[in-house]
Amino acid sequence: MVARFSISLSTDCGGEGWGEGGVLRVSALGVAVMTYAVERATRASRAGGVVALVLAAFLATFPFWADAGWMREFNEMACYLIFAMMWNLLAGYGGMVSIGQQAFLGLGGYALLVMGNFFGISPFVAVPIAALLTMLVALPVSVVAFRLQGGYFAIGTWVISEVFRLSIANVSTVGGGSGTSLTALRGIDKATRVSVTFWLCLVSAFASVALVYWFLRSRQGLALLAIRDSEVASESQGVNVRATKLGVYLVSAFGAGLAGALYFLGNLRIVNWTAFSIFIVMIGGIGTIEGPIIGVVLFYLLNKFFSDYGTWYLVGLGVLAIVVTIRFPRGLWGWISHEYGLHFFPVQRRLLLPTDAKADDGRLQVDAPITRAQG
Repeated sequence: MVARFSISLSTDCGGEGWGEGGVLRVSALGVAVMTYAVERATRASRAGGVVALVLAAFLATFPFWADAGWMREFNEMACYLIFAMMWNLLAGYGGMVSIGQQAFLGLGGYALLVMGNFFGISPFVAVPIAALLTMLVALPVSVVAFRLQGGYFAIGTWVISEVFRLSIANVSTVGGGSGTSLTALRGIDKATRVSVTFWLCLVSAFASVALVYWFLRSRQGLALLAIRDSEVASESQGVNVRATKLGVYLVSAFGAGLAGALYFLGNLRIVNWTAFSIFIVMIGGIGTIEGPIIGVVLFYLLNKFFSDYGTWYLVGLGVLAIVVTIRFPRGLWGWISHEYGLHFFPVQRRLLLPTDAKADDGRLQVDAPITRAQG
């Protein structure tokens, strides 16, 4: 998307400048008019959008021909992506590093269990409701969490998650921490359950990426980035810091609850993913939308081929995270985008002057020097 504008400047004389071709024209009345454009999309983002639509259409056909095992593996990757994308929005873009998001992941799964087993609600209908309930729970939790800053916020969120875990472990009706069956699935045949679960995961994964991208390109997204850099400076410019942070925290909780409900629907168990989500985002590239996608694919491959090594597998993940963080501080995608100028999800605005041209790697370069307007 390119928006075009023009500005007027007063001067003492007529003429034109900005090199050969004259893009800055000065009339005899002494008014200079310069035309420029603001670009919000790149060649890579346009191509990536087409590829994403084709990929989504292709994946949507899986229930008609693909093996059930493939769909289960995709469901797991989709849940990882949703959870990592929400953590990245919270920590990478909002600067609120939480290590207790597993609380909302678990609440989403248990909310699905309670609605299905005790209230007779269809598990498929209960998935978005579970995410909404999780977001409502996050509202009073935020009152406590937002009283803490920096490292204290991170530790506080972990403590809050432990409170939830220990509390649910003492509730026998939901299994007392040892787990229980989702009896609401008994009347649904396996083919329907697998297909609908797959479609829910597919739509949720693509929607989470699209909505985060849309939010970051909005004025609220710009305000969030300003808050991450400096809350004091943002507030001095009229940004409602508390409301913006609260909104992002609630959306992140909604996404975590959605991932938990979807994962429980497909695997019938609750897991602790916060450490894995941090690994995914840090490896892929924190503060980028492409980062969690790259991180999820890499983590899935590592988990598939090396998880049988048990404890050594976890040690290997830790070592890999340390090496990548030292060698590529911006993550793998951060390094790629910096070196090659690739931006599949550009959230920044680029100012294009008439003398600007595109380089082969998608970055801007100035072909003509800027010269003074001659009288």
